[in-house]
Amino acid sequence: MAALGLCSRREADEWIEKGWVRVDGERVTQLGTRVLPGQRISVERAARDEQGRRVTILLNKPIGVVSGQAEAGYRPASSLIGAATRWQEDAVKVAFHPSQLRGLAPAGRLDIDSTGLLVLTQDGRVARQLVGAESTLEKEYLVRVAGTLSARDLALLNHGLTLDGAPLRRAQVSWLNADQLRFILTEGRNRQIRRMCELVGLTVLALKRVRIGKVMLGRLPPGQWRYLGNDERF
Repeated sequence: MAALGLCSRREADEWIEKGWVRVDGERVTQLGTRVLPGQRISVERAARDEQGRRVTILLNKPIGVVSGQAEAGYRPASSLIGAATRWQEDAVKVAFHPSQLRGLAPAGRLDIDSTGLLVLTQDGRVARQLVGAESTLEKEYLVRVAGTLSARDLALLNHGLTLDGAPLRRAQVSWLNADQLRFILTEGRNRQIRRMCELVGLTVLALKRVRIGKVMLGRLPPGQWRYLGNDERF
């Protein structure tokens, strides 16, 4: 079901336990049931309705906030989600309710010293699209740096560097101005951009994510959030 894009693996387990899944019209209640090629999987309307109520939130994460669980006294990004911090210009006609925080988790991460677009979602399909092993969505960053960068090292930032013994996917890295680079990546290794810059003798002074796929950070203020619109697709 997850491979077909119907839901996440966790959702699939929940739907099967609730009796919301059918194979060739027959209700399935046993977790781990094998589906043969050519068999048709369908889900009850109740599953679709529940999935439709799940929200995806776009946050402009400030410095000093961690993406996931609280650590060393730092606030988690989810603690910034509430009625008082919703962007006043959010065009989505959905009322905030505390139940939307249940199961809300970051789909990807930004380290504590980075800012910009962070996605938090209740929808397993969105999480899979953004952080699944097969994801190739572009993520765009503006990176202020200190140091000298030769043409050769700029070429290495685009392709040829290795982290943790594994080669990096091809990136798109170019100068925006005298001290700022634009990075476009299709993967998200731990502190990847900072470590890439270290390998070519640069120090990162500031890092901001401004785009994931087709979704832009835009004018969303730091520390505020909005809903992903029904007409928006990553």
